[in-house]
Amino acid sequence: MVASIFILQGYDTLRRPERVAPAAEPVVRALAERVPAVPAETEQAVRLNGAVQLVAGSLLALGRFPRLSALALAATLVPTTLAGHRFWEDEEKDQAQQRVHFLKNLSMFGGLLIAAADTGGSPSIAWRTRHAAKTARREASLVAKTAKVSGQAGNKVGRTSGKAAAKARAKAATVSNLVAG
Repeated sequence: MVASIFILQGYDTLRRPERVAPAAEPVVRALAERVPAVPAETEQAVRLNGAVQLVAGSLLALGRFPRLSALALAATLVPTTLAGHRFWEDEEKDQAQQRVHFLKNLSMFGGLLIAAADTGGSPSIAWRTRHAAKTARREASLVAKTAKVSGQAGNKVGRTSGKAAAKARAKAATVSNLVAG
């Protein structure tokens, strides 16, 4: 459901970047100066943003690479919101409506971050790593205890076996002496 707005808006922006390019100009200019991957031409940057939204939104809707898709959508939402909903610069009559859109996008941004962190019921890599380390430590401790107990038991068994063997040899010698004698 979250992906639907990105698919529709991304498609529309990809096809008609000139519709939003004037509003995006200040944001694109600032980004292009700081990030070399952002095209300096506003329409190209807007088109690229729309393409990322369309692809990532489609992947998210299909459940393919959901964490990466949600993160990509969150990244595209920041410049989109800053370019399209600058409520602090609008006239008082439009300010309330733009503030609502800004806050809506902020809420979607939070939802996308949650989706990017969600593991879909599977433990995260960090949890699996901690769990594997804890299990390895526990198993190593059990092996050490088992080895220690086995060593002590082996000594007892060895002493017991030695005594039993001595008794058996004595009986065998006694039987031998009786038979021979």
